[in-house]
Amino acid sequence: MTETLSALSNHPLVDKLLPSRRQPVLFIGHGSPLNAIEDNRWRRSWQALGAELLARPEPPRLILCISAHWLTTGWQLTAMDKPRTIHDFGGFPQALFDQQYPAPGAPQAARLISEAVLQPTSRAPLGLDEGDWGLDHGTWSVLKPMFPDANIPVIQLSMDYARPAAEHFEIGRQLASWRERGVLIVGSGNTVHNLRTMRRDATDDQAYDWAIEFDRVTADHIEQGRLTVLNDFQQMGPVAQMAHPTWEHYLPLLYAAGAVHESDTPRFFNQGFQGASISMRSVVWD
Repeated sequence: MTETLSALSNHPLVDKLLPSRRQPVLFIGHGSPLNAIEDNRWRRSWQALGAELLARPEPPRLILCISAHWLTTGWQLTAMDKPRTIHDFGGFPQALFDQQYPAPGAPQAARLISEAVLQPTSRAPLGLDEGDWGLDHGTWSVLKPMFPDANIPVIQLSMDYARPAAEHFEIGRQLASWRERGVLIVGSGNTVHNLRTMRRDATDDQAYDWAIEFDRVTADHIEQGRLTVLNDFQQMGPVAQMAHPTWEHYLPLLYAAGAVHESDTPRFFNQGFQGASISMRSVVWD
């Protein structure tokens, strides 16, 4: 990897991706897109976390985000200079569609990561998307409150939904070393996500029994360091099926967990639910 960095060291960002103080790894429960603009406790927590990270002696040099909302065949990295802000939702106020997050891309860094991180089964490099995607709301809705100046380059990594959970975790394992080079890895999804059963009248402290159980078991695995067990979430049977009728919101957790070092300690925040069936639980490993 060092040789490849040297070969591209004429690019300012690539030149910065040299060994540094390890960045944390995050899993953010992003919930409703409205959290990006509403003054609620979820958004305030994201703002506080961003301020904390920027105040460190070595703040992030690059953000790599795995969002629940970019599913592909094989894995791809955004590799454009100016990723567009994607409004991949409907039925929300115009103020949400007006939101933009003009963070720069990092095509040279995407190329480096592509060459270093291999797809688990094919062992091929990660693919590069030079213009089709951008930053969807799973990425920008949390990064905008955290880093409102949008001056840290952002790369988004897609997920191959057809692949087994262990392969998503393995990609995270391969990404772990990039934390030592100033890369902040962010998984953005939800530990529980069932839109079909949402209750608009529920408070943050109300949730279905199955939602509470799945969230509790997941949190216990994280707290006890049983991270590989997270791959077996479907073994919870009907509880897992209710918590995740489809599991694209759970998979980003596996990337984040895969990038955790043994010496990292988890810290939970934003514990609670939206609509009784979306867990906002978030984790910092540091």
